[in-house]
Amino acid sequence: MLNPGITQRVVSRMDDGCPPRSIHDELAIEEPLEIRVAGDPVAVTMRSPGEDARLAVGFLFSEGIIASIEDVGRVFHCGRPGTEGYGNAIDVLPAPGHNLDIERVSASRRGTLTTSACGVCGRQDVADLVARCSVLPPGPEIPAELLIKSIDGMRRIQPTFTHTGGVHAAAAFDRDGRTLVCCEDVGRHNAVDKAVGALLFDRLVGASAGPVLLAVSGRASFEIVQKAAVAKIPVVASVSAASSLAVDLASDVGITLAGFVRRKSFNLYAHPERVAQ
Repeated sequence: MLNPGITQRVVSRMDDGCPPRSIHDELAIEEPLEIRVAGDPVAVTMRSPGEDARLAVGFLFSEGIIASIEDVGRVFHCGRPGTEGYGNAIDVLPAPGHNLDIERVSASRRGTLTTSACGVCGRQDVADLVARCSVLPPGPEIPAELLIKSIDGMRRIQPTFTHTGGVHAAAAFDRDGRTLVCCEDVGRHNAVDKAVGALLFDRLVGASAGPVLLAVSGRASFEIVQKAAVAKIPVVASVSAASSLAVDLASDVGITLAGFVRRKSFNLYAHPERVAQ
């Protein structure tokens, strides 16, 4: 099965002491996706093609436009297959009797470009994002080993990264360490939106069998913690560092935030009481 997020280009390979040679290299695809609600454009994000329905639903959930998957009636790409641009615009229709409040997306954000590096670009402030976060209750307690295994487990199921080295990943795990979903994208925030969207489609957000840990590649930014809080995921583990605003938000909303998770060590930035030593 072809991976929709991978393409090939001819590149000049330079090796020490050898003349350049032409090779075919696999690259991660980056293309725009316009997200619409009932035909009204809400945002444009630079993403890896594939899992667009998950991405759109996860994004709308994090923004507060939908409260659950029950608000969603239909998700579909706009246009006709084979036409130019097909697959780069996706429309989310509300379920019968449901109204989706796109005014929750600030005027400064709507219709603007969200790059693969920044999911909150175009905002005047982050107050509307923080307002979506409720304080999570204490628990559950998890073994330190689960933090380490989550990062290792995520790395083993990243086919696009294996071929290209050019994407991020986000994976959700239950309290027994089982992988619920793992998604890849050129943008960290998109990978998380895809994972949250998958959890919504599977009706696992807020469920007793739902996720207790979100593992992410790269650093843990404010937006990653915000999306975890909205999805009621109490633990976030990152391969790299956490930003100051991410630590502040995690402390305020009751999220255990771990960074620099390695095979034998990690940093706990907020709410270490969930991690059993």
